[in-house]
Amino acid sequence: MSTLVEKIEGLLLPTIHAMGFELVQIKLLEGNKSKLLQIMAERPDGTMNVDDCAQISHQVSAILDVEDAIPGEYRLEVSSPGIDRPLVKHADYEKHLGHAAKIELTLPANGRKRFTGIMKTLVGDTLTLEVDGQPVALELSDVQHAKLVLTDALIKQHTKKQA
Repeated sequence: MSTLVEKIEGLLLPTIHAMGFELVQIKLLEGNKSKLLQIMAERPDGTMNVDDCAQISHQVSAILDVEDAIPGEYRLEVSSPGIDRPLVKHADYEKHLGHAAKIELTLPANGRKRFTGIMKTLVGDTLTLEVDGQPVALELSDVQHAKLVLTDALIKQHTKKQA
C-alpha cells in the first residue's frame, strides 16, 4: 500500500505546492467496501480554511481521474492537520519543539512503545522527549505515529497565528 501512497504523493505534490500549500500527509485507508484517500495540507504559515480544502479537492480530483491512480472506487477527504497535528516530517518536530507530543514507536525503546512528553531537542534524527521529568532519546526512523497533544500553550500559539 505504501508504494501506491508514494505514487499518489508524487502525482499530487507538484500541484499542491504550485497552489501555495504544503503537503502534510497522505493516507489511503481501506474499509470493507471502499477506500478513503485522506490528504492533509496547509499554507506555509500553518493556516487552512474550507475554501482552501475545496480548491485542493477540485485540483486533486482532476489529476486522480486523469491518471486513474487508485484502482476501484474511493472517497477523497481534504483537510487541515488541525491544532493537534500529526508529526510526519523532520521539520514538523523541529517547528514544534517545546510542545507536548504522543509518540508511538514501531519497536519498543526502554521497554515501551508509547511515549507522551515534551519535545526538548532534535539533534540529527534523535528527538529528546521529556517523559515524567526524565529525558528519553527516540530515533525518528523508529516512529510509527506521532502527533501534538492539545495544550493551552499550543492553542495560544495557534491563536496568535490566526490573528
